[in-house]
Amino acid sequence: MTIEHTPLEGCIIIKPNIFTDERGFFIETFNQKKFNDLTNTNSIFVQDNQSYSKHGVMRGLHFQKGGSAQAKLVRVLKGEVLDVAVDLRSGSKTYGQHFSIRLSDSNNLQLLVPRGFAHGFVVLSDGAAFQYKCDNYYDKSAEGGVHYADPTLAIDWILSNDQLIVAAKDIELPAFEDIGELGF
Repeated sequence: MTIEHTPLEGCIIIKPNIFTDERGFFIETFNQKKFNDLTNTNSIFVQDNQSYSKHGVMRGLHFQKGGSAQAKLVRVLKGEVLDVAVDLRSGSKTYGQHFSIRLSDSNNLQLLVPRGFAHGFVVLSDGAAFQYKCDNYYDKSAEGGVHYADPTLAIDWILSNDQLIVAAKDIELPAFEDIGELGF
């Protein structure tokens, strides 16, 4: 496993070692000790989630507020997504900036999205199975989000708005300038 730092502090690309032969391949997708040593964190993941979405489905931009904030380690099991992390840490030098990366079953990359970030993705393939590990338990009362098409963030989601399938709750998310203090 190797890592690559993104322009956003703490947001890290993880490249697993892939062992291939005539039978197929083997990947160690997670090892707590290696992960913490390489990322210089003490993260302990307590919840795993998986979703399946069809082409054009937009999920995000979501976060958990305050003491319920979550770091996420995300990957794609099948298909391809454009994955986006937005820095919401008010004291950060990259506050309000985003990073995007294509995650797929062919590149096997993972992205560590730290606490204090909003996260979302859009499915670029026919469908995608998406998995993420969280270092804190989900708390419905701490849910938050930023509208995916916020002009301040100016995220290029690759697909046009008429190709996106967005949940009603995500369409109603506030603009970046209206999210207020989040406790990060």
